Amino acid sequence: MAVPLSDLTRMPEPQQVYAADGTRLATYTWGELDAPVVVIVHGFASNARDNWVLTGWVRELTKAGYRVLALDQRGHGLSEKPHQSEDYSIRTLVTDVEAVMDAYLVDDAVYVGYSLGARVGWEVVKELPHRIGRAVLGGVPDGIPLARLDLEQVRAYIADGTPVADPTTQNYIALTERVPGNDLRALVALAEGMRASGSIDPDPADAPTRPILFATGSKDAIIEGSRALASAAPDARFFEIPDRNHFNAPGSSAFKSAAVEFLQG
Repeated sequence: MAVPLSDLTRMPEPQQVYAADGTRLATYTWGELDAPVVVIVHGFASNARDNWVLTGWVRELTKAGYRVLALDQRGHGLSEKPHQSEDYSIRTLVTDVEAVMDAYLVDDAVYVGYSLGARVGWEVVKELPHRIGRAVLGGVPDGIPLARLDLEQVRAYIADGTPVADPTTQNYIALTERVPGNDLRALVALAEGMRASGSIDPDPADAPTRPILFATGSKDAIIEGSRALASAAPDARFFEIPDRNHFNAPGSSAFKSAAVEFLQG
């Protein structure tokens, strides 16, 4: 008998974890407690449900025998949403992942991140090589909207509804407003924080040494940048996600299959 769609997309009750600076992070788990752990981290203006549950990732990872540990990154989903840019350096986002692993007593895991979650993952794998055995980094670098947003136009839009003229900024406002509960002020603060910390793009000269699968859609404008990062990493492969762009790549069954196969070594 087919499993009802509602059962496949139902979210567990979020468990609150406090980051090092006291920010509340909403976290979620699926699977058997003694199964190997995969930490999954979503992209900009998304959340754990939108990026991983509705696209079938949680279903596929638990079927493959993993315990899945997810968080809504700060500024997203049901996590706290600070409005100060200093709360969003890349180092802070990395320590959030570490805090979640610590709270769940996870010493050893694999990692899957997409877009902003992949950018964070690049740093997580570098900083926690003793805890992250291998990783899948999808859609990185993604020109993280952060580098291309016209922040002044966004601020005017927030303040009094002034129409946004810049097409790229229009697109990302639409992306932000697509997901219920998003806070545009928080996401602008994230963009400012990432810019201020000089963390928009990964540094290929300082690549992680753990095994990594880089995956990017064949129709994603940043595919060549992703290939370059895969070439720079000493133990990496590259998977081109067929017929997908940056926004619909997470739903690809080919991407999920390649990721599960890679994670299982």
